[in-house]
Amino acid sequence: MNHPLSSNTAIKILLGFFSIVTVFHLLILLKWIPYSVTWGGRLKNDEEMYVFEIISITIILALIWVILMKGKLINPILSEKTLNLILWISFILFVLNTIGNLFAKTVFEKGFSILTLITSLLIWIVIKKK
Repeated sequence: MNHPLSSNTAIKILLGFFSIVTVFHLLILLKWIPYSVTWGGRLKNDEEMYVFEIISITIILALIWVILMKGKLINPILSEKTLNLILWISFILFVLNTIGNLFAKTVFEKGFSILTLITSLLIWIVIKKK
């Protein structure tokens, strides 16, 4: 199936988006953005926020690394099969995150369901690259 977006374009959009998301999470970590607007409004204290944000940033940076390898923008050290497996898992997680965002407590986070859905679609396009 031909996509209106090429895999290379999807990769560039994902890299840009994940870079912005990393900055967003860093701003939460630095308390420039209140953590009450994230994680479904369920975080209770700074300790929880630090744990969730550090894990989130680590996962996003790992995804950036995988996408860079998939797009051959850096030398791949993982096999194509492994990269695709990681991307399939990411795709499923972003679909589930989209559903979760729809049930978030804050309107701010509910709005992210659109971004996570778009991210899911972009990852799918990258996976389907011939």
